[in-house]
Amino acid sequence: MFSIGDTVCYPLHGVGRIESIEDRQVLEKKATYYVIALNNTRMTAMLPVATAEEVGLRHIISPSECNKVIDYIKTAEVGIGDSNWNQRYRDNMEKLRRGDPFNVIDVILCLTKRNRMRTLSSGERKMLSNAKSILVSEISAVTGRSIEDCEKWVFEGLPEARI
Repeated sequence: MFSIGDTVCYPLHGVGRIESIEDRQVLEKKATYYVIALNNTRMTAMLPVATAEEVGLRHIISPSECNKVIDYIKTAEVGIGDSNWNQRYRDNMEKLRRGDPFNVIDVILCLTKRNRMRTLSSGERKMLSNAKSILVSEISAVTGRSIEDCEKWVFEGLPEARI
């Protein structure tokens, strides 16, 4: 269970802070919700406590895990995913739903490589942008660096020759 004030990563949405834990009645069902203020937007998300683990809500990574993430960006094998765009989109969406930063990096690397080979569809361009935003927001929250500084720091680690 999370507490008010915890910084969390909400897959597909990014980093946020638990502002409150409230009992609400929605569609005649009473449940307890986390109210999460998302850092990248001015949005607030409400997530039922009972489904938080199922959707992958987690604490942000530690500073040592952050270093492993940065190292992974520099050394990960880069695939191009399935040749069928529809299957590739579903595979990448599943990786993002899991919320694991290493999976997010795999999506970024795959789509960046495909984009260099040929133009991405609008859906994949949006997915790439969202994946980068999620990763950078978490690294920014861990390191205390600005989003802009983290973007430079993280994506300088993408060797052009590998992608």
